[in-house]
Formats: sequence, C-alpha cells, structure tokens
Amino acid sequence: MEKNDFVRIEYIGRIKETGELFDTTSEEVAKKEGAFNPNVKYGPAPVIVGRNKIIKGVDDALLSMKVGDKKTIEIEPERGFGKRKPELIKLVPVSEFKKQNINPVPGMPITMNNIRGRILSVNSGRVKMDFNHPLSGKNLIYEIEVKEKIDDKKGKVKAICDYYKCDVSSVEFKENCVEIFLKKDAEKNKKQLITNDVSEYLNANKVVFSEIFEPLKKTEK
Repeated sequence: MEKNDFVRIEYIGRIKETGELFDTTSEEVAKKEGAFNPNVKYGPAPVIVGRNKIIKGVDDALLSMKVGDKKTIEIEPERGFGKRKPELIKLVPVSEFKKQNINPVPGMPITMNNIRGRILSVNSGRVKMDFNHPLSGKNLIYEIEVKEKIDDKKGKVKAICDYYKCDVSSVEFKENCVEIFLKKDAEKNKKQLITNDVSEYLNANKVVFSEIFEPLKKTEK
C-alpha cells in the first residue's frame, strides 16, 4: 500500500502482557471472548493509509502490505497509545463531584473539561483521577488483514463517512460538489470532519448533506 490509499481492514487487538482482547472488527471474535458490544458496527474498518486514521504501529504496517495479506505485529507504546504521563494523574476535591450529584467510586469513568478519565481512588476528601488513555504504556499485539482497496470516488466518500460512524444511503457527484444522502442526521462536528476529508482527498469544493424521508404508513382504523 501507499500513502493516501483507501483500504478496509480486519483486525484483532490484544494487550501483549495479558492476551486480553481490547478491540476487534470481528463480531465472531467479540462474542467468543465475551467482549461483544451491541452498539458497535462490526466488519472491515476503513483506513486512509499513512494519514493517522489509526494508531501509528498499524498504519506503518499497512505500507508494506497488499490486499489479501495477513500480518501479526507487536506495537510498543510509542507507536500505540503513548507512554503513561504522570502529569495526567490529577487530584480533584470530592466537592466538585458533589456539585454534580456524582458519588465518586474507584474505576468509574468520568469526563471533565471534555477530557475522559477514570477514578483511581477516593481518600480524605480528594479523588485521584487518571486522564491517561486506558491503553497508554501497554505493549500491543495486532492481527491485521487487508480485505480490499477502494479506488472509486463514491466508495471513498462512503469510507470516510463510515470512519466517522455516519450512515449513508448514497453519494452523488456534481462537478466539484459532493452530495451525501444520509440514513439519519449526523452531528454538525461530524459533518464538518467529513467535509474536510472529502475536500482534501477528493478535491471537492463543497459537500451537501441531504436526508431521505418516506411517508409514514397510515394506521387502519
């Protein structure tokens, strides 16, 4: 593969030290290992190679792969989710949680100032918070398979939308404008991110988002 290639890949990610599964595109593997999440859309994941759309260790590996290739790689923290940073361990007064009617408990995930973290401990009126990524400092093992390369423009737009978890019915091109028909409306920030990528990778000057509605069936009296 080369930089800027659009591909779809299957992968299984594990923590090296424990063998624990933390992410996979395979519904079968997730169910087998008790990690199935009904809110996750399983199946080959879209990646734009060499553009930081996935962790660096996997991104680098894709550059030496082709469609149909399978590879198992080990990824150190520097090319994974980063090293743990002591400065991201914070002490927060319990009173801050009480103001929000939250009873802090060790292990509880918390978002503060738009940063996700988890509670490590609660002692003497203070809560120790860890804002490091849960996988920071971990050595990882990834099993990767390149399922397909996407060459057509509509397929690339759909891949970008899939990456941002936006459901699309169809895509139309009109000169330098791309019209994306949505199955359901998406958040404004997602639309902006999709627009930025479509503009960069497909040289579109404008992106239009449209929704398709069908009349509700009348209930017989």
